[in-house]
Amino acid sequence: QVELVESGGGLVQAGGSLRLSCAASGGIFSRYAMGWFRQAPGKEREFVAAITWSGGTIYYADSVKGRSTISRDNAKNTVYLQMNSLKPEDTAVYYCAANPTILRLRTAGEYDYWGQGTQVTVSS
Repeated sequence: QVELVESGGGLVQAGGSLRLSCAASGGIFSRYAMGWFRQAPGKEREFVAAITWSGGTIYYADSVKGRSTISRDNAKNTVYLQMNSLKPEDTAVYYCAANPTILRLRTAGEYDYWGQGTQVTVSS
């Protein structure tokens, strides 16, 4: 059983930056690909970014590409999402998730474990 705890969310003005963190425990973190998803009120959960266990392959949603960077530190059992040039449409609850495979990393249903989420609010 892998437990995931997100942190780093908050209120920021448009154009600002945030760094989200997701700390994992209870499993072998380096065996999992990790992803970030987000869900805005009234909308479905959507893919943001994913990184394979080694960090060798990374995916981004088009909506955040060029503004966000996903990274991981396997020694610290932590995955990060650096978000820059934030926009009001980035407002959502952000979730990290763990996937035991490297398949379909853009698909929420492929992830076995989820955190509780951290709120990101971007004011205009």
